[in-house]
Amino acid sequence: MAGRGEVATELQRQADVLALGRDMADLCNPAACAAAIHAHAPSAVINAAAYTAVDRAEQEQDLANTINGAAPGAMARACAELGIPFVHLSTDYVFAGHGERPWQPTDPVAPLGAYGRSKLLGEEGVRAAGGVAVILRTSWVVSAHGQNFVKTMLRLGADRGRLSIVADQVGGPTQARAIADACLRIVAQVQRHPEKSGTYHFSGAPDVSWADFAREIFARAGLACRVEDIPSSAYPTPAARPANSRMDCSTTEAVFGIPRPDWRIGLREILSEVQAPRV
Repeated sequence: MAGRGEVATELQRQADVLALGRDMADLCNPAACAAAIHAHAPSAVINAAAYTAVDRAEQEQDLANTINGAAPGAMARACAELGIPFVHLSTDYVFAGHGERPWQPTDPVAPLGAYGRSKLLGEEGVRAAGGVAVILRTSWVVSAHGQNFVKTMLRLGADRGRLSIVADQVGGPTQARAIADACLRIVAQVQRHPEKSGTYHFSGAPDVSWADFAREIFARAGLACRVEDIPSSAYPTPAARPANSRMDCSTTEAVFGIPRPDWRIGLREILSEVQAPRV
């Protein structure tokens, strides 16, 4: 299992997994990642690691392509050679993000920027490996640790009376704990039913804008910070963001019995962990 980020941390909390950090499996070296899998001979691999600096990827496209594209492909080939399942996390950024209809796994992809293109390369490499593999696209990952929107809002909301937040980008915030649980359940099922291999979606419900998500964070955290709705054009970034990150997760529920998690419940759990007194 590769990665020490938000989802990887939750995987280690929920199951007995071997987490391979950069010292053991550097995603900048795809061959080394494949070799590590062969060396440890696990029963399955979950790739929860990625290059996630969306804006910086515009200037570091080669690095993003190596970490998000070449490395997953190499790991998937190693898993195929060993005959073990490979679960790979991808993103809503593989889509162009237009319209309002939730994206289905079979919809045409058209990434807007370097990050999305790098993740699409990874998907293509995983599929080309030809093994038992599940690509799980998710969105707006949040948790009590790492760098994410909830943590940023709590920090800024405690210091400011008002924040301007983008209101024309809509998607499903997804708790890292829920993603980890979904990955573990998927692994258990594809080990018995390899025919369930494929591409699936998994995101929190209900869909919400960043601005409304921020309002809910402040309300539940007891922060008196007002949110001003602004369009994406008023907050320019080096990389374009999908306006529509809604994801159709019905196939995931139908095949694996995993429904969309309620992000409001997840937010309550995150705030409880963040705000818990330290001893």
